[in-house]
Amino acid sequence: MLRLMPVGDSMTIGSAGEHTWRYRLWQHLRHSYGGPFTLVGPRETLYDKATDAPTSYEYADPDFPRAHLAGWGEGWLHMAPLIGEATRAARADVLLVSLGLIDLGFYTNAEQTADNVHAFITAARTARRHIRMVLLPVLPNIRAQQDSDFAAQVDHFNELLAKTTANLDTPTSPLLLASPPPSYVLHTDTYDGTHPNASGEHKIAANFANAMHEAWNMAEPYTAG
Repeated sequence: MLRLMPVGDSMTIGSAGEHTWRYRLWQHLRHSYGGPFTLVGPRETLYDKATDAPTSYEYADPDFPRAHLAGWGEGWLHMAPLIGEATRAARADVLLVSLGLIDLGFYTNAEQTADNVHAFITAARTARRHIRMVLLPVLPNIRAQQDSDFAAQVDHFNELLAKTTANLDTPTSPLLLASPPPSYVLHTDTYDGTHPNASGEHKIAANFANAMHEAWNMAEPYTAG
């Protein structure tokens, strides 16, 4: 059984009424991965905007493995201390990670965020020596369009993430840097300039799926959406 753990912020946990990219990826693997697999993690809920808390189970389609390690307003800073135990408890084989926007926006600069990436990877490997990880750069967002200093931090962090991924990659615990969606457009792929709508969900899922296909020959290229 292949166990994949989605790790992320608000774009990964999603909010009430959404499918989430986690669901889109599960649908894709369900039809193209030639073996048993599931999504794992210590959490299952969506974020409820009405109560400002991650308490909702109102998925647009709840009939899928909803487990994850994602949180509204959480970043590398928050997940690095949690990932070891979460990975160990779930016996995760692959981490699918989309983090960084929250860190750069509220907590840490690019260099400090990269340090937390390193801590995250170290903790995950301590828990599961052969863990594989797919890391997604910070995606285009409305704040980066409006704030040039923030945009520069995003670009710098994405460069540091690429270097960290290359430097820490090992044969026993491979790291993949997924490419940003080549056609991710804020007014068509998000509903508010940051959070993905259905189109954006498909594109994020495709990034993870295609990275695993190209590097590890896992499943087929992503064609849905």
